[in-house]
Amino acid sequence: MTAFILVSGMFTGTHIWQDTVARLTAVGAEVHTVALTGLDGPRAARDVAVDLETHIADVLAVVDSVGTAEDRRIVLVGHDYGIHPAVGAADRRAERIERIVYLDSGLPRDGVPALAAVPDQSLRERLAGSTATAATAATGGAEEAQGVLPPPALDEWARWGSTAGVPDAALDRLTALAAPQPLGTLLQPLRLTGAVDPVPTTGVLCTGNGTSIELIQMLVRLGDPALRPLTDPRVTFFELPTGHWPMLSCPAELTDVLLRAAAGEGHRLEPVDDAAGPGHMQPFLMDVPDVPRERHGNVDLYLPDAEEPRPAVVFVHGGPVPADARPTPRDWPGLTGYARCVAGDGAVGVLLDHRLHDLGDYERAAADVAAAVELARADPRVDGDRIALWFFSGGGLIAADWLDASPAWLRCLAATYPVLAPLPNWGMSETRLRPARAVANAGDLPLVLTRVGREMPEIAATVEEFLAAAKDRGADVEVIDVPNGHHGFETIDVTDESRAAVRHAIRTVLGHAFGPGTGTRPGTGAGAGTR
Repeated sequence: MTAFILVSGMFTGTHIWQDTVARLTAVGAEVHTVALTGLDGPRAARDVAVDLETHIADVLAVVDSVGTAEDRRIVLVGHDYGIHPAVGAADRRAERIERIVYLDSGLPRDGVPALAAVPDQSLRERLAGSTATAATAATGGAEEAQGVLPPPALDEWARWGSTAGVPDAALDRLTALAAPQPLGTLLQPLRLTGAVDPVPTTGVLCTGNGTSIELIQMLVRLGDPALRPLTDPRVTFFELPTGHWPMLSCPAELTDVLLRAAAGEGHRLEPVDDAAGPGHMQPFLMDVPDVPRERHGNVDLYLPDAEEPRPAVVFVHGGPVPADARPTPRDWPGLTGYARCVAGDGAVGVLLDHRLHDLGDYERAAADVAAAVELARADPRVDGDRIALWFFSGGGLIAADWLDASPAWLRCLAATYPVLAPLPNWGMSETRLRPARAVANAGDLPLVLTRVGREMPEIAATVEEFLAAAKDRGADVEVIDVPNGHHGFETIDVTDESRAAVRHAIRTVLGHAFGPGTGTRPGTGAGAGTR
């Protein structure tokens, strides 16, 4: 028999599993929910600190209460924060655990506190490096000074994850029963011995909260070594088309997924082919001219054969990209292909490495982009009054600053398969970097958007939000569609359709950058060759 042990997340308790428990037991499964101390478990004395170890002990107590018959298989399910005490307990009882289910949760790591997985970036910044004492009192409220984080109000749950699909009555009950989260549970680093590593795992991704199997596969292809274990055949994945609380929004579908996970079913990721290399390191889809490149710190200039100052196109890569990724984005074939093409057509191509290594890095990445633009404009070979900015993928959020206040010298803003609004689980609801809002202030700035037909749904939704806002404001947007293109199509979809889209985009951007009356014919040589 399968024994499910369910561990709830921040501010919540065993009550959120009510429907799921009923459905699992109805099909004959054994189900236990863990009452976490300080949330809905036994209340600790005021002078007793509740930390992550406390909650690990709570989970261990339930694991140890389950019989040890040979046919008793424990499936340990952790939702949100609950995955941290779940994995901590599994590390100490690895021989008892058949499978761990990560229910719309992060990947706990040895030595890293649960705070690192909290989506609310302002909270992470406020609490990072603090303790649940006077250090917190200086920046937080009265409850934080007492060592707890107050639960969200009814209209604040979205800061902790998408509430898509949760009925109003269930959200009201969630709010009414929410409990303060002991800060020690977030601040104490998780300690793992490695014993849990061989335990099979299943990730249940809630697409309404901004994560999908396709997105995880793309991140794996980027070469982050921390994600490579996800391609192990013992790791499976499921998707649920709902927000962050599937036990409230779709308990029947969640029950089915949990039963299938226990049976070892699910999607398995494709391993990275080390011989072929990841998709983003494949050759650019067109032949490109051999033009001079100069390296200035974190900025590369691709120079045309010209004596007079020329317009420049600044290319902004996506991310987050791991800080130790090699080669860095400015040496990725897709980006260098664009830069060489515009240089071959008479403009200066500008490529930079910015510091978007984590979702909390957008501000400094935006500063890096601004500095690269100024470096390019100051170069005597650049016409500083004719600049275009071109954003890719996750770098799209940085476009908001330039949409919101476009300088006169910015002649065009382009975006290719961009993210144009923060995804729900990014914890950036209060950020200014929201192009879908900033486009209202774009005025008559020409915008060129390359949209791929096989985009990940969570990213495609941000593009449609942007286009709807642009239409309402009468913004000047030209959309170039690649119906059969994927995210990163320039190196993975080597087709005539893809080549035509790239040529069209380059020709259009350069047309705006050069402008009328310059005596140039931009776009005549961009990627003229094919492979």
